[in-house]
Amino acid sequence: MVSWAAVIGMSLVALGMVLTPGPNMIYLVSRSISQGWRAGMISLGGTVVGFIVYMTLANIGVAAVFLVVPWLYIALKFAGAAYLLWLAWKTLRPGGLSVFEPRALARDSRGRLFRMGLLTNLLNPKAAIMYLALIPQFIDTSAGNVMLQGFLLGGVQISVSLVVNALLVVAAGGIAVFLGSRPTWIRWQRRITGTLLGAVGVKLAIDAPAPASA
Repeated sequence: MVSWAAVIGMSLVALGMVLTPGPNMIYLVSRSISQGWRAGMISLGGTVVGFIVYMTLANIGVAAVFLVVPWLYIALKFAGAAYLLWLAWKTLRPGGLSVFEPRALARDSRGRLFRMGLLTNLLNPKAAIMYLALIPQFIDTSAGNVMLQGFLLGGVQISVSLVVNALLVVAAGGIAVFLGSRPTWIRWQRRITGTLLGAVGVKLAIDAPAPASA
């Protein structure tokens, strides 16, 4: 049904997306540092549910709306690019915070942790772009059930994201301590993070939109 080439390609794209700092990473890491890895895992649960919502909606036809009204997709793309550029500016400006730099956050209940993880992902332009523009590129309409392919490839993306983010959640505290004792390293980490965010934002803004396949 889904070729190994498509699975490998989807895995690499998902890995690249999850390793590029964005709203999900920033929230999960900051919550893990301030409240512990268990809080990070609960937040990650909400993030995963957000991916499942996107995957389900995309596969039952929401992507078709973007085919019929292509300017909506273009608007989403530029909104996502603007958001990433804003995050890059916040990271690179004097006094900007590193992803792994400890910050004071109020302790949240388990329910709020889960809801905030869900909401952060549902409002994450990277997640929308993943399901409405990138995953459809790996679907082969001649290979059988298109919806099933969409769910299988979405499952690959969710699995990659879950594993990488879980490792970040568990390691966040140790990374923060390591960087905290090395101020030069944390400055370079902030610069690299901001540059990556800016590069992805610029790429999204200048690339020609690739229409999603139904």
